[in-house]
Amino acid sequence: MSVQLGLDTFGDMTLKDDGTPETGAQVIRNLVDQGVLADQVGVDFIGVGEHHRPDFAVSAPDVVLAGLATRTERIQLGTAVTVLSSDDPIRVFERFSTIDALSGGRAEVVLGRGSFTESFPLFGFDLRDYDTLFSEKLDLFSALLDEGPVSWEGTTRPPLVEQEVWPKTESGRLTAWIAVGGSPQSVVRAASYRIPLMLAIIGGPAQRFVPFADLYRRVLEEAGAPQLPVAVHSPGHVAETDELAREQLFPHFKANRDRIGAERGWGPVRLEDYHSEITHGSLYVGSPETVAQKIAATVRALKLDRFDLKYANGPMPHSQLMRSIELYGTQVVPRVRELLAEG
Repeated sequence: MSVQLGLDTFGDMTLKDDGTPETGAQVIRNLVDQGVLADQVGVDFIGVGEHHRPDFAVSAPDVVLAGLATRTERIQLGTAVTVLSSDDPIRVFERFSTIDALSGGRAEVVLGRGSFTESFPLFGFDLRDYDTLFSEKLDLFSALLDEGPVSWEGTTRPPLVEQEVWPKTESGRLTAWIAVGGSPQSVVRAASYRIPLMLAIIGGPAQRFVPFADLYRRVLEEAGAPQLPVAVHSPGHVAETDELAREQLFPHFKANRDRIGAERGWGPVRLEDYHSEITHGSLYVGSPETVAQKIAATVRALKLDRFDLKYANGPMPHSQLMRSIELYGTQVVPRVRELLAEG
């Protein structure tokens, strides 16, 4: 099987090695260094998330990606995700076609509703329009991907009549994905727009998403359309040993999950829950061999074209993130390819 192996980050606010907080500005500079290292060690893709809250440093991933475009040579550059509902589809296309030009054709945009809603009041959108905003803006963005004159009409913005948008990409089509968290309706919509599918699997066994991947492929097949890529995004951490990886990640994973859980009514993460998720769920934590075996099993089960490891999970220090990236690129990636080649 041929599969791309990537990395994702939300630009979590991190701690220094001495345990004191890092500044947001330094987190962004560190993120660029992380992307440069990923490029150097052979990782295929890096995705940068968008958030508008104090525990994440990145609110403008396209700007970070533009910086990475000038510092990297081969790695694909994208988002994780772009919250299309609270953005303007034309501006999103313009920004990413510009990154595509800067990077020599390496830009991707992963479109999603966003599991965090801070951007809606920030940019003047009503959460009661949550579904309409995403549906109409995705419809417009999909029309822009053809890179020709666009005529479009909806309720969320004035109509367009034979409108051209620049710059165009050199390839003639910007690479785009639709991120889905677990709704069959969203899977069908991605297939109906002929846009590749990104499954966000952040808990429970990955195999429970096999029906979603199968549904996506079946809708394409029944429509007479060519098969398109399917990818998975899941959290994890790589260290020299299983024990060290689990020990390093737990306090940061717990801090992140408990903070979000307090907002959403979840209980605190217990150590036994954490270990269970690593053993049976979608936490890819351990030595290079352990993580590679688990990724290869997920790739086989869902017949994936790409797997992205969300390597930043809470305030873990930059030095540990860099080591995780190094091990992922130099040991996990080639080992996954070996395992898949062995069948």
